Amino acid sequence: MIEQQIRPWDVHDAEILALLDQIRREDYVPQAHRALAFFDMELPLGDGSVPGETMLAPKVEARMLHDLHVQKHEKVLEIGTGSGFMAALLGNRAASVLTLEINPALAARAAETLRQNGMSNVEVRHADGAKPLASGPSFDVIVLSGSVAKVPQNLLGSLNVGGRLIAIVGDEPMMRTHIVTRVSEGKWETAQPWDTVAPRLLSFPEPSKFAF
Repeated sequence: MIEQQIRPWDVHDAEILALLDQIRREDYVPQAHRALAFFDMELPLGDGSVPGETMLAPKVEARMLHDLHVQKHEKVLEIGTGSGFMAALLGNRAASVLTLEINPALAARAAETLRQNGMSNVEVRHADGAKPLASGPSFDVIVLSGSVAKVPQNLLGSLNVGGRLIAIVGDEPMMRTHIVTRVSEGKWETAQPWDTVAPRLLSFPEPSKFAF
């Protein structure tokens, strides 16, 4: 997987490559799809009845982690827990991770898998990540593990100065990854380093589409 999928996507950080070898991705894949755990594809997490309930392709998860440069002292918010695998990757790089999942069954399963794998610094919470966060905690890193029509502006205020938010933005057939950095109290800068396609995160707003 690493040589054929990850390195060609410009992921060369030795620590991240070692982490991808260390964490058992197959533990986070539903039993019915474990034979496909290392394939270059998204994997369904539920019964297929809800669009978007999938595990991102390994190369996308790896590149997101690589581009965020997560540090050991940082606090991370993830929206879209899914399988819990991305939260496990983040938890091995950060001080703490809060990950939100709108589907209670997926949240419970991910929490149990993370517990079994000793990820004590990761908290899984059943919540709608599209709703404004309660006042209080701010984060150094925010990860949207799925696509959105546009970067949620309410999340940018939850970034600490120096913090980064990553999201896959746009519509099929081509979306673009946005990395937004809060460079000061009132200023954010955006980079758009690579293209991909990812399933929609549930509950985030969609722009109106007019028919002519």
